[in-house]
This record gives sequence, structure tokens and C-alpha cells, in this order.
Amino acid sequence: MSRDKPRRPDAARVADAGPSFAGALIEWHALGGRHDLPWQRDRSPYRVWVSEIMLQQTRVGTVIPYYERFMRRFPDIVALAGAPLDEVLHLWSGLGYYARARNLHRAAVCVREEHGGRFPESFEALARLPGVGRSTAGAVLALSRGQRLPILDGNVRRVLTRQFGVEGGASDRTAMQRLWQISEECTPTRHVDVYTQAIMDLGATICTRRNPACGQCPVAERCVARLTGRQHELPAARRRPERPLRQVFMVAAQRHDGGVLLERRPESGIWGGLWCLPQFDTRAEAEAYLRHALNGAAPRPLEALRHAFTHFDLVITPLLAHCSATSAPDPARHAWYRASAPDALGLPAPISKFLRRLATDAVQEQLLD
Repeated sequence: MSRDKPRRPDAARVADAGPSFAGALIEWHALGGRHDLPWQRDRSPYRVWVSEIMLQQTRVGTVIPYYERFMRRFPDIVALAGAPLDEVLHLWSGLGYYARARNLHRAAVCVREEHGGRFPESFEALARLPGVGRSTAGAVLALSRGQRLPILDGNVRRVLTRQFGVEGGASDRTAMQRLWQISEECTPTRHVDVYTQAIMDLGATICTRRNPACGQCPVAERCVARLTGRQHELPAARRRPERPLRQVFMVAAQRHDGGVLLERRPESGIWGGLWCLPQFDTRAEAEAYLRHALNGAAPRPLEALRHAFTHFDLVITPLLAHCSATSAPDPARHAWYRASAPDALGLPAPISKFLRRLATDAVQEQLLD
């Protein structure tokens, strides 16, 4: 099999392939696509929008239970706009990339205040909402209203890159402009909702990043990547730097009733807007905070927690200390949390797990000397 690099796809080739490409995907989707996802049962713009935001950088299997809980609590955009942000983050806890939840809530408030609670009908208005952007707006309107709009999420970009042999990665502006043009030309005028779902499904289930199932692909016959043996080279992989390791100390200050002090994190940075144990770069800083702010006893370190973020690993050393303080240092930023009777607060998954474990007697056996 030839491994010569394909030439840049010319406009005539894409224009010729577009209709047959879309038709093949639409035909394939009838039997090979996904039809029973929760957000497909009632494709209102609101339901599709929430699903598209949740699916950003997250697998379908992970999203489904979060989506169903979210919809039970916030069945429409007015309910979401009227909810406290803490409750939204609480239902998002464990899903990661929390800026998505903050933007979802901000966008719902914008729709309530600027659009009278009615989901925007135009692409321009939808794309201006916080956290939306061109591809998400196109997907929402194509799937829920059948509007002919191109999309270019990660799965679609991979499919089109391989199918038409587009060189360059996601950081290559010229390549991305070309892919948007191809996406526009391939999008049909009829059955746009089916085509849009089909090309996303193809990327998610057949044309996967690793080990694509080319033998099951409905458009493999003309795929440049398959014909040249470059399925694992296209799209071009991003160069991943070495993952740094960051170490921090977190104060687990516990009152006599079992309440543990939490602190709301700034909106920017990791775990933005969530409630967490007070964090410090050094043990000395953590101990000084315990003494001066909480009248705490000398802390004892617990077993370290390790959590992987996209670009680095975080190692947390919890410092457990009993304290006599009954009021929070700053009521606007601090709260006493009891795992046995928890408030609806947004907690990072590792902190939530730690607090549940701390509430049991078993944690006492893990104290380090």
C-alpha cells in the first residue's frame, strides 16, 4: 500500500465527493448510528445544548447519568437560570472542566434576561452565549431545528481530515479554515439533523483516534488516509510536553460536630468556583493558618491524594486538625461542611471522596506519624 503523502484536497474533489459522502453517512446512520441517547428523545434546542456542552471533552457513557440528573432538576432554561450556581456545580461535580458548568449557568441567565427565557433561534445570537462558539451553535441548530450549518468538533474534524487528507493539526489556522470549508461543502440541504448526528457518530464509534474500524466505515472507499495508510498520522498529533507534578497541602480543619471547613475557590484556575479544603504551597503556611485563623491543634498528615489534570498531576497532602473555632473566617468564602448531612455544594471529585472517608472511623487508621 502506498504511503505517499496526499496532496491538498482540491475544491473540485470535495465538491464532487460532498453529496455522495453525506448520502453514504445518512444511509449508514439508519442501522449503524446511535438512536437512543437521552438527548435524542426530545430534541429541543435546550436539551441538545446541554448535551453538547457536557460532551465537550467527555465520553458519552460518562455524560449520560449526569445529563439525566441535570434534566430532572433543570427541565428547561428558566429553571437553570433561576438556580444558584452552587447547585449547578453540585450536579456537575465529578464531570470535570467546570468552566463548562459556569458558562452554562451564565448563558441561561443571558437567555432569561436578554431573550425573555426563549432559546435563541438565530445562529449569531446562540454563538454569542458564554461557552458556545461556532461548532456548538451549529450542532444545536442543526440537530434540533434542521438548520443547514456546518460543525467541526473533535470527532468531525478527525473524519474530514482523514477522508480528504488535510494536513496540519488543530493549531494550524490554514488547516482549520480548510476543514471548515469542507464541512460546509459536505453538509447537505436535506436531512441535516440526520447527517450531523451521523458524522459525529462515525467519529465516535468507527473513525476513532486509535484503531479506527475502516472495514466498517461507509466512506472508506474514497478515504485518503486509508488509501495511503496514514490513518494513524491524520490528524497530526499534538506534541505533548512532559506532565509536571505539583504538590500542595490542604487543611482538613474539623470541629467537634464533624464539620470540616471548606473554602470557595476563585472562578479562574483549577476547580474554579468549587468548594475545597483551604490550600497552601507549604506545610508551614498551612500550620500558620490553622493556628491564627482557626485555633487549631497541631495537624497530622493523612495519606496523600493524587489527581490527574489534563496538563499536570496534583499531589495533595491533607493535614487533619481539630479546631475550636465555630465561625468561619470569612462567611462569604468559607462554610462548614458535614458529609453526614451534606449541603448542595459543588465539590471536586477527589475532595468529595476524601470528605466521605473522613466522616468514617476508618480514616483514623490511616494517620501517619
